[in-house]
Amino acid sequence: MARNLLWVVVLIVVVSCLVWTLEASEGDADPLYKSCVDQCQKTGCVGDTCFHQCKFFSADGKANDGPWYMQEPLYLRWKQWDCQSDCQYECMMTREEERKRDGEKPTKYFGNWPLKHVYGIQEPVSAAFAALDLAIQFHGWVSYFILVYYHLPLQPNRKTYYEYNGLLHIYAIIVMNALFWSGVCHSRDVDLTERLDYSSATVLAGYTLVLAVIRSFSIHDQSAKVMVTAPVLALVATHIIYLNFYNLDEGLHRKVIYGIGGVELIVWGLWAALTSHPSKWKLRAFFVSSILTMCLRMLDFPPYKGYVDAHALWRTAGIPLSYLWWSFIRDDAVFRTTVLLKKSK
Repeated sequence: MARNLLWVVVLIVVVSCLVWTLEASEGDADPLYKSCVDQCQKTGCVGDTCFHQCKFFSADGKANDGPWYMQEPLYLRWKQWDCQSDCQYECMMTREEERKRDGEKPTKYFGNWPLKHVYGIQEPVSAAFAALDLAIQFHGWVSYFILVYYHLPLQPNRKTYYEYNGLLHIYAIIVMNALFWSGVCHSRDVDLTERLDYSSATVLAGYTLVLAVIRSFSIHDQSAKVMVTAPVLALVATHIIYLNFYNLDEGLHRKVIYGIGGVELIVWGLWAALTSHPSKWKLRAFFVSSILTMCLRMLDFPPYKGYVDAHALWRTAGIPLSYLWWSFIRDDAVFRTTVLLKKSK
């Protein structure tokens, strides 16, 4: 009875996450905002704040003629902060201060909530937690590597008994790559970093689905693995090609990621409910936590104090989830190695 009640509560939470979103108008269509940006690009100033970049770049973003020592500093060019982007940010924050004084709610600009920058980093909290999550993933991978190669018995050919070892090493590389580009995109969201972030996230989603199916159903036959991988690979490749060569559609990308993630959660959930694995409580905790984490990703609300939005909370929740995941993988490696050793005797 208690177990059934738990799953009902989880379902209610999921449904609540799907319906609890805030509607927001596009602030970049605000005439006052557009007028501010146009004026800033001409004068280089918003109120008392002026940008020296506007002396070296025209309104269309092209560099003006001038000696090399008068050009924009290299570190600013590397971040791609130019006159237009600085004007857009300052006008956005100025306009939001005006809206706050008038008792109006925050609004989105170019599809994103107005977040305060720190040393040129657009989403400092999300970027910091993406970096921390990457560190946790790296720690989990290293601890797993030490376990299987130095603490557990190896076969005569020096290979591990754990049959999913290769898949886990590939997973570690893919997830750390995705977190790296996510952190870069949170730091500076331009066309290139956005494409790399979306593409690496798609690869990660597809690979974790394949990993979930292979581990949950204990698939060892190579032809069966190909049958599982082929359709997922086709979907991932098609989506990445569409994003990079046809239309960088954020809405479509979210739907694809949510769809793949939903199927993956169903697979993990079925295994968690039916397995007799000695660490099944970790698997079930991972399943429930993954659902709650996905809910955070679906939420949408104005940033608290200008820094913490739903995406930042999602990044925060992913950190303990990563630790729990590698903890279960280490237990699974011990369990499968013990079983296979008994069979070999």
